[in-house]
Amino acid sequence: MNGIESVKNWVGALTELGLMLLALAIVLALLVGANLPFFGSVTTNIMALVKDLGSNGLVGLITLGIVLWLFANRRIA
Repeated sequence: MNGIESVKNWVGALTELGLMLLALAIVLALLVGANLPFFGSVTTNIMALVKDLGSNGLVGLITLGIVLWLFANRRIA
């Protein structure tokens, strides 16, 4: 079981890093503008995702609920 715990910790750390980079990209895009060299158009991609989920009605709402549930129930590695 030690190997599985190691992989879970590794995946958790990568997820946490990804979420931190996403938050940084959003803040930088709001402060600097949409043309960030490294982060690209993060805010445009997020708005497109929300628009796609919204246009799919109930299926989009269920998908959004599942994604939020996954992020809310995670534990920091």
